[in-house]
Amino acid sequence: MKKSLIALAVLGAVAGAASAQTNVTIYGVVDAGIGYRDNGNPAGKTLSQDSGVQSGSRLGFKGSEDLGGGLSAIFTLENGFNVDDGSLAQGGRLFGRQAWVGLNGGFGAVKLGRQTTALYNALLQVDPFQINLAGNAQRVFGYGLYAADPLSRTDNTISYSTPNVGGFSGSVSYGFGEQAGDNSAKRNVGVGAAYVNGPLNVQFAYQDSATAGLTTQVTSTLGLPAAATADLKAAFIGATYNFGVAKAHLAFADNKLELAGETVKDRNWLAGVSVPVSAAGTVLASYIRNDVRNADNAQSDQYAIGYTHALSKRTNLYTSYSYLKNDSNVAVNAYSGATGGETVRVVNVGVRHSF
Repeated sequence: MKKSLIALAVLGAVAGAASAQTNVTIYGVVDAGIGYRDNGNPAGKTLSQDSGVQSGSRLGFKGSEDLGGGLSAIFTLENGFNVDDGSLAQGGRLFGRQAWVGLNGGFGAVKLGRQTTALYNALLQVDPFQINLAGNAQRVFGYGLYAADPLSRTDNTISYSTPNVGGFSGSVSYGFGEQAGDNSAKRNVGVGAAYVNGPLNVQFAYQDSATAGLTTQVTSTLGLPAAATADLKAAFIGATYNFGVAKAHLAFADNKLELAGETVKDRNWLAGVSVPVSAAGTVLASYIRNDVRNADNAQSDQYAIGYTHALSKRTNLYTSYSYLKNDSNVAVNAYSGATGGETVRVVNVGVRHSF
């Protein structure tokens, strides 16, 4: 009997030690708002209840296990959902936001699975609206292609990120196309670099995505084949500087869509500011231009302003407004089937809770 009690005590101690080395966190965001959109649709304006206006609604699981010697196993599984109707986001994927496993140590981190790109992470750091709300820079950069995969997230990806050394960090990634007989088909290559020190945050990213899908706005207004794909190369650089009374945001991107016998050149500029106006409130504003370089009358200009107000550490209210003017040969953010020249207005107001 005594031996049994001793054995149980030892097993309990071992199990306790093992569990102490393992850490799993459940987290999430629930975000719902009311939106108004006037995008030139002949059917009229749209009033709707939307999900994930300031931050995509999500439920996530992340964890790590101490393997000893400074090495740990890490993972993240992140589901995206639409709180307005309860459906899955990201095309109905169970873990469409992130799904990866890897190893972390003094050498950095290696991850395998579905991951956000260096381009996504860099723009998230620089955009005053953090690629959400009515001023979302993703919907304008690269003629709106930054908002879609594979520029936002890539499947079948192996990535390496360096440790932070004196404020400098970097990353490289390779997304397998998994095409028989052609390793370059549908593959994605990404590189990221950052310097973060005190008030200064500088971000660089480059991505080469083979056979990236083009939206109907891109193909129809630029005269490209319907359902076209292209080899898309995107280079982004941006920075923020916190002056205390306000934070300045600047960014530039150069994009190339390479199709058989044709190249579409596209550039983006962003200038923005975020200003704390009280202990709980922050005003956001930005100006973004999308310029198709090798087409006439092909510029789009977006102006946006927003406000967030914290009710607690986890809950806040928000509102934002954007106005986007398209030249006659482009239709950024316009309704599907737009022919160019549309003016787009977006207004939203809502509440976000994180846990």
